[in-house]
Amino acid sequence: MNYHAAKAFILDKLERELSDKLTYHGLHHTLDVLHATEELCRIERIAPYESMLLKTAALYHDSGFTMDNKSHEELGCQIAKANLPMYDYSGEDIDRICGMIMATKIPQSPHNYLEAILCDADLDYLGRDDFHQIGATLFEELQAYDILDHLEAWNRLQVNFLEKHTFFTRTNRLRRNRKKQFHLRELKKVVAGYPNP
Repeated sequence: MNYHAAKAFILDKLERELSDKLTYHGLHHTLDVLHATEELCRIERIAPYESMLLKTAALYHDSGFTMDNKSHEELGCQIAKANLPMYDYSGEDIDRICGMIMATKIPQSPHNYLEAILCDADLDYLGRDDFHQIGATLFEELQAYDILDHLEAWNRLQVNFLEKHTFFTRTNRLRRNRKKQFHLRELKKVVAGYPNP
């Protein structure tokens, strides 16, 4: 399989076709998830072939946003199935990649360890220092699409999301969970100051 050509194709597509309203799900998010995937593959000692599949899934996981912001995982799989054969990915490779992409659909539902790695890479920022900075871009995106309209609703949503979220890999449980719990405690303090809904 020609990973580098498949990467060049999808990065070009994302750069040209993603809406400016996608302040969170932009090209920068895909590159962030790719970087987190590469880190997890290295730390978890994933074999080179599986690492290549994972990195491909990271690159294509939000490509469906070039078509629509609803059911983007399914659309991303359509893009992968339509284009990856040109880069010598087998049908089995593409099925595995699509399994990884579909596992990232919220609520995340990985069925194997490779899917778990992509899920953790996709939400890696939840346990990082740039949590609030990245979260602000998601709030801006949700406002742009008229999904949320005020900060109180956003902070309540974040508390609910963080309470339900679980890291699946040993690596992210060890290196990201403590910071994620810190963010949750801080947000709960903010939400506690709001009147009851």
